[in-house]
Amino acid sequence: MSKSSPPGSLAHFAQLFLRLDQSQGVRERQQALLGFLNQDGLADKDAAWALWLLAGERLKRTVAPALFRKAMEEATGLQPWLVEECYQSVGDLAETSALLAACPQTESDFAAKGLADLIECDLLALRGLQAQEVCNWMMAAWAQLTAPQVFCLNKILTGGLRLGLSRQGLVQALADHLKIAKALVAQRMLIFLSQPPDAKAYQALVSPDDSCGAQAFMNGPAPFFLAQSLSMQGEPLEQAAQCEQRLGPIENWAAEWKWDGIRAQLVVDAAGQLQVWSRGEELVTEQFPEFGQMFAGPQALPALPLRLDGEILAWDGLKQRPFAFADLQRRLGRRKPSKAIQNAHPVVFMAYDLLGQAGRDWRAEPFSARRAALVALLESLGEGDSDSYSDRDARPESPAAFRPMRASPIVAAENWAELALLQAQARDQPAEGLMLKRWDAAYGQGRTKESLQGELWKWKLAPLTIDAVLVYAQRGHGRRAGLYTDYGFALWDDRQDPAVLVPFAKAYSGLTDAEIKKVDQVIRKTIEDKFGPVRQVRPSLVMELGFEAVMASSRHKSGIAVRFPRILRLRPDKTIEQADRLSSLRAMLS
Repeated sequence: MSKSSPPGSLAHFAQLFLRLDQSQGVRERQQALLGFLNQDGLADKDAAWALWLLAGERLKRTVAPALFRKAMEEATGLQPWLVEECYQSVGDLAETSALLAACPQTESDFAAKGLADLIECDLLALRGLQAQEVCNWMMAAWAQLTAPQVFCLNKILTGGLRLGLSRQGLVQALADHLKIAKALVAQRMLIFLSQPPDAKAYQALVSPDDSCGAQAFMNGPAPFFLAQSLSMQGEPLEQAAQCEQRLGPIENWAAEWKWDGIRAQLVVDAAGQLQVWSRGEELVTEQFPEFGQMFAGPQALPALPLRLDGEILAWDGLKQRPFAFADLQRRLGRRKPSKAIQNAHPVVFMAYDLLGQAGRDWRAEPFSARRAALVALLESLGEGDSDSYSDRDARPESPAAFRPMRASPIVAAENWAELALLQAQARDQPAEGLMLKRWDAAYGQGRTKESLQGELWKWKLAPLTIDAVLVYAQRGHGRRAGLYTDYGFALWDDRQDPAVLVPFAKAYSGLTDAEIKKVDQVIRKTIEDKFGPVRQVRPSLVMELGFEAVMASSRHKSGIAVRFPRILRLRPDKTIEQADRLSSLRAMLS
């Protein structure tokens, strides 16, 4: 490393990037990160940007993939088809350009730029430039950087910094270094990532003083408590016996429906200002203005500041039950939905838990106490409790009386057998299954499992399944580069005579490495046509797909889309003629 490159420069960050990429274990990666942060002379603003990037955050698209390819073509003089073939072989756009660029062996003044100055003065400014100006800047940058530095710069531009150090691993490293509770560091990390990274935000993150923990908790997003998957086999009564054996008496557990919406936190400050945070730690307040109206009246003031955990659902006021997720999608992505959109696609916040109220952190209290306080809070706000909600309660709700928040109902059962029968009917709600919560458990962090039986489980329904024919394939990326791993599937459209195969879904997960190699060999022998990176193959393979729901879709030629498709298994026992019909999928829709 050149002595001319100061701590926090692109050169130093590229060195850290390379070391993290080559390290074998989590502890080694954590030590590398702490070594970078502990450098003498490291500016807080550079450290802030380094942590922000390593935590998985990414710049909003600064350089489109098409511009990357154009810059590579101009920098190397290669034909577009050859650049594309190189990319398909390598499987990573940033690495491809680093391999193709003619990089110097020595470092330049450009590599000595501080990370903060590079991003704030150079990279963010690219958004305002014309396409050719962006290409010229990239080619000039590549010409001044070594190959590892080009690779690191490109990863920053493409948002691809995945280095085997998870968010939790990063938090653990900081907690060990600062000698303060991991939960507090996780809380600070969420606050740090919710704002632009700068020196002040970094100082608040790494401060050794933990006295402001409660105040920080009430002011920013909190880590979500995530459920473990409860895998049960067999018929409902068989699953009930497994629950009894694994989880103990049913009296220790509360059951709620596993709603199919968007997990979120409502955070309201003492002045009644609302923030809505998604589980992906995105601020989505403006997308759901109806929630802010709940805290505008004077009756809300005694309860503030406030934090609730719950689910955003599209809501059928006539039947007093959720719409399917497809209805909620019509609200997503609209920055400021009009009144007409709000009325046409109303949403509710189904509250799961009370995390904080009036300056008090409730997370360490047992769920039984948090639940009672949540119900009391909603009653004080005029929202009431939803324990009485059922399918039979189909009273229409007038727009004036529409309640945008309610408590997620407790699903009552005398024993595991009764609960298992209810779980089997979850799609009638509609829901994905049940959530099981220990009455005596605190609100954890991530997928914590403090007791032998666990504290929070998701007991999901078995997926819907269908046998489909492989008709399209595309090469994967990263470690799957060079193999065909992304597949398009079709069903027989029996509305036509003779029936024809109609594409309806894409899937890329579910097969083992050995199965992927086997499928890849078949694909290479049966390619019939090319559409850019996509290959059309002669129908020969049948696979069983699993999915959570079926939805009508005008964007698909089949008229149907499926939610969360994945491959369950290969079906070598079936010919393509024995694959399922589109009518079978339509039957699931109705």
